[in-house]
Amino acid sequence: EKLQEYLEQNDLHNVKVRLNQYAPGGEWRRLFRNRSVGAGWRFTLGIISLVNYTIFPGRLFGGDEYNPYTNSINIYSDHSAILLHEGAHAKDFAKRKYKGLYSAIRQLPLVPLYQEAWATGDVVGYYRDKQLVEDEKDAYKVLYPAYGTYIAGEALWWIEWFVEVPIWTEYAVQYGVAIPGHIMGRIKASTVEDRSPSRLPEVTESPGPSDRP
Repeated sequence: EKLQEYLEQNDLHNVKVRLNQYAPGGEWRRLFRNRSVGAGWRFTLGIISLVNYTIFPGRLFGGDEYNPYTNSINIYSDHSAILLHEGAHAKDFAKRKYKGLYSAIRQLPLVPLYQEAWATGDVVGYYRDKQLVEDEKDAYKVLYPAYGTYIAGEALWWIEWFVEVPIWTEYAVQYGVAIPGHIMGRIKASTVEDRSPSRLPEVTESPGPSDRP
């Protein structure tokens, strides 16, 4: 319901949301029908994304994601901040004129950090505007550690250009960066104050002519 409300308020009516659903047939049809992304991108990178989706079902392997080539959100989690984060990716892509190119450049260095930061900031801002204090706190606690894993992935990408990194080292770096993310998320959450409208002062009126003795 929270994700549906977010999508409606951002006019994202064409986004397909699949909750814990494996529907390769439906996704392949959406790939061919999604004219908002150029055919060149859909029939190359889009096909690769759906081959991965078909072979490795999210219901078994997890992995919430927004697929711009089908304009679909696949959700397997139950945390509202994660759901809205994927909705924010859909909102980000909806703003872009060249959606296929914007998706493709994610393979370049540092681009994922920008896209993930944009989505995280949009979710936090949405909660703040709605004065959903507890949701905003939870968003910091969940999305900051997740962003830390992207920072780790970016660092490993650069390191692996020069040296071979064992798989256990990759996991150690991922978890090592996630821990500061948890700490920062909780620090940010602790600074969130209740911004609900304060109680209005009591107003007394002077007696009108009919109230006077």
